[in-house]
Amino acid sequence: MAADRNDVLIIGAGVIGLTTGVQLVESSGGSAPRVHIVAEQWAEETNSAAAGAIFDPSHAQHDRLGDWAGRTARRFGQLAGEHFPGVTLVDGLEACRQQLRPPPYIESLPTFRPCPPAELPQGFVTGWRYRVPVIDMPPYLKALRQRFEAGGGTLSRGRLGSLAEVTAEAGIVVNCTGIGARDLVPDTQVHPSRGRLVVVGNPQGRKTFFAEYTTGEQHDMTYVFPHGATLVLGGSMEKGEDAAMPDDEIPDAILRRCREAFPGETFDDHARRRRTGIRPHRPEVRLEVEPAGDGHIIHNYGHGGSGVTLSWGCAEQVADIVFQLRS
Repeated sequence: MAADRNDVLIIGAGVIGLTTGVQLVESSGGSAPRVHIVAEQWAEETNSAAAGAIFDPSHAQHDRLGDWAGRTARRFGQLAGEHFPGVTLVDGLEACRQQLRPPPYIESLPTFRPCPPAELPQGFVTGWRYRVPVIDMPPYLKALRQRFEAGGGTLSRGRLGSLAEVTAEAGIVVNCTGIGARDLVPDTQVHPSRGRLVVVGNPQGRKTFFAEYTTGEQHDMTYVFPHGATLVLGGSMEKGEDAAMPDDEIPDAILRRCREAFPGETFDDHARRRRTGIRPHRPEVRLEVEPAGDGHIIHNYGHGGSGVTLSWGCAEQVADIVFQLRS
């Protein structure tokens, strides 16, 4: 890729990279840099495409988490109002198998209300209802890419051996490589967590979500997210695993848990598809700028299982840093 020193180069075309690209090409007010994304995988091939993607900031850590999540929630609300592909605001139920309070961000939602025991699925002892964004990732990522290109952004496929390969070309490089940052930076604080889900038909037209609230120690959780004609069923959190192993044991267990929780519902197994993705966990999200020769690298990775939830908030902060550097 031939870049100019005034260009901004983003590495990674998952939800973090694409969202950052859209934010940059749309918020520059006529003084836009050229923005180019280089990625080993296109958006539909990335881990982002496998995400269940309900709004939930609890799977990442940072002292700005609330700010980023709040900014992202507002953007998703706007996108839902614009009927942006893949984005819907969905009412639903979150429940826990233990007597636990909901997280503070849930209780602060204007749509929050406790759920009486009679409304809980079998095996759950407490729960609450609220409305949040639920994102159907394949059409959403496709539309994000189209929006980025419509704003003048460009993309190319490429594999990088080091950040030094691109910092010599572009004045500002934004590192949105997710789990790839473990080797590319390298950053030994990044560690994988494999997640699996199952996509089935939705013959009964379910329109509400269900999510199991866990303490973070569980390796599996039960959830049902409606995406029109299909349902996304989950899920798993296999810490330390980074291989997309195609066994049926976990998908079978996911279906079994969903059927036990909702015995009166039909989950159309004939339309069954599996998704596997690797979450890029880190003790704290890394969003910071560092000098690189006569340029700069802005790191934006380590969002764990909350990448979608933090995507727009982090993109806005990256854009602020870019425009400060360029001024």
